[in-house]
Amino acid sequence: MGVRIPMEEIFAKADELNFDLTQIDLDSIKLPPGEDFGIPSDDDEEDLRLEENLEFEAGYGNVIVVDHLPCVPPEKFEKLEGVIRKIFSQIGVIKEDGLWMPVDPATQKTLGYGFIEYNTPQEAELAKEKTHGYKLDKTHIFAVNLLDDFDRFMKVPDEWALPETKPYTPGENLQQWLTDEKARDQFVIRAGNDTEVLWNDPRQLKPQRAYHRAHWTESFVQWSPRGTYLATVHRQGAAVWGGKEFNRLMRYAHPQVKLIDFSPGEKFLVTYSSHEPSNPRESHKIVLNIFDVRTGKVMRDFKGNADEFAAGGTGGVSGVSWPVFRWGGGKEDKYFARIGKNVISVYETETFTLIDKKSIKVENVLDFSWSPSDPILALFVPELGGGNQPARVSLIQLPGKEELRQKNLFSVSDCRMYWQSNGEYLAVKVDRYTKTKKSTYTGFELFRIKERDIPIEVLELENKNDKIIAFAWEPKGHRFAVIHGDSPRPDISFYSMRTSHNTGRVSKLITLKGKPANALFWSPTGRFILLAGLRGFNGQLEFFNVDELETMQTGEHFMATDIEWDPTGRYVATSVTSVHEMENGFHIWSFNGKLLYRIPRDRFYQFLWRPRPASFLTAEKEEEIAKNLKKYSKKYEAEDQDVSLLLSEQDREKRRKLQEEWEAWVKKWKQVHEEEKIARQNLRDGEASDEEEEYEAKEVEVEEVIDTREEIVHYEEDDADN
Repeated sequence: MGVRIPMEEIFAKADELNFDLTQIDLDSIKLPPGEDFGIPSDDDEEDLRLEENLEFEAGYGNVIVVDHLPCVPPEKFEKLEGVIRKIFSQIGVIKEDGLWMPVDPATQKTLGYGFIEYNTPQEAELAKEKTHGYKLDKTHIFAVNLLDDFDRFMKVPDEWALPETKPYTPGENLQQWLTDEKARDQFVIRAGNDTEVLWNDPRQLKPQRAYHRAHWTESFVQWSPRGTYLATVHRQGAAVWGGKEFNRLMRYAHPQVKLIDFSPGEKFLVTYSSHEPSNPRESHKIVLNIFDVRTGKVMRDFKGNADEFAAGGTGGVSGVSWPVFRWGGGKEDKYFARIGKNVISVYETETFTLIDKKSIKVENVLDFSWSPSDPILALFVPELGGGNQPARVSLIQLPGKEELRQKNLFSVSDCRMYWQSNGEYLAVKVDRYTKTKKSTYTGFELFRIKERDIPIEVLELENKNDKIIAFAWEPKGHRFAVIHGDSPRPDISFYSMRTSHNTGRVSKLITLKGKPANALFWSPTGRFILLAGLRGFNGQLEFFNVDELETMQTGEHFMATDIEWDPTGRYVATSVTSVHEMENGFHIWSFNGKLLYRIPRDRFYQFLWRPRPASFLTAEKEEEIAKNLKKYSKKYEAEDQDVSLLLSEQDREKRRKLQEEWEAWVKKWKQVHEEEKIARQNLRDGEASDEEEEYEAKEVEVEEVIDTREEIVHYEEDDADN
């Protein structure tokens, strides 16, 4: 193992030897191949760096051959070159003098093909995929190949030979974690430089480590929506990991990537980066890539200035919102869309092109959102013409772009849209100006998406001037909760889209007065909700049963910043991240508010439950299980009892050991006390007893002269006479 020596010692030794280190070119010093002198690399991405270096090795992997170009005379050569550069420079950077079109010496015309050299083989491969078959005009359709492919074409044998059959080797089961015998869930945490995947083991009242790795990511980690993959982010791009040992499954090259986003069905991964311009007057350059998750292939890329990806229309909204692309069409990953200036661009993933090859034009469109279950877009357009043209919310069906429903809204200040998880309902929160325009009030427009003609109800709070602090639908349910009023103790109201007579009217269930809460967290299975006071409310928690309309438990996690339910709705995690310097770590609670265990962690950054894929059980089967829960639960109650007995035995053993340690400690000090008996007797002038009651306390006064000083005072007779 090598030894690290401070630079001060190196310079001191050089001075001692009369050696000038400034005359040495340190960059010219190279280690022998394969030699590290016992100093291991602490860079967790050595293989990524090696791959990056391979991109610039000598060869022709970064050169493409474009055939079927027009044959043009010298006077049109420059124009053709400009067209070719414009097409192919959109995909990657063409090297200086990287475009060459051979010329026929006899006619001085181009020969109809050309060579283009990119900076990297990845850009060349992408150019081949994107431009092969590109139609320049009716008679010129590009045929694009990599230059290196021609060697392979030339080596094709004249006679066909049966290809070698390789034995089948099954791939790793990426859903293996779902087969846990204890039906436990996993979560990932990041603290300091470490990332850990842990099993939640509430029976043992502590987590169990499944995997640990230091320096696994450079910024954050992210689960895919179904929990199959864990994504990490690095300087060179992103990577996904999976399986029991979390092996790397695929990497996605995207230098300086900042953000990533999976499609709901885990088929695609979107990566995002922002690059500072060389000219300060220009805006940032945005690069977006959409990868096929399994193959790592770039399916589509988008490049442009930040202004081109700014959220909103002409209303002066600037900046890039994330995610840029929003996925629609349910779990099939059929569509994705982004908002632009006066347009919504909707792409289909079969060809990654615009539906009908054109965007949906909507003047001044400000926001949109997809139904979670159907290819339906909800659009919000603010007022135009100083209020002469009202604001509106529209529902558009894809791919036909048919408008299903429209609602005009007047005197609108702001608008927010909330879809219920099954796509059955859409709540539109509308902030409206009063007649004086000096204040606003809030109401809700409730769309019943699955009913005929999509009826709309208007809901206004009893006090229209109440500020809306939070809104949340019950997952897979018909209820929703609203926090409204003034801090620090607003009210919380619960509503249902059904009534006892099922008349299709929204009804209020209950209002909880004066609750210290500013956030709502429904259980993924519905029925239970956590009313939380985060940030300025210091982590006040209330676990509420909406079926019974009663509080199950209250608690507190001081300074809590984040809350997340596990995917089964059995447990909930509260955490304090590094935005606070103190109390970092997480707590695990049961669904009814029992604190199970606490885990402190310094520099705590992330807590994420691992999502589960959708259940294969039908709604009828789930209902049957719920009705016969006692029958199914007997097995698990017996297991819980066995674990409880084991824990009780472990507790008894622990107490027994503590008692033995205490008795041994007492025995030791009694022995020391006995050994010092004679010394104590001597200190008491021979008295043998240690009992204080046998002695009489006497007070003895002792006078001690502390200091003596003489002073001569002069006496005058005149002063005495006076």
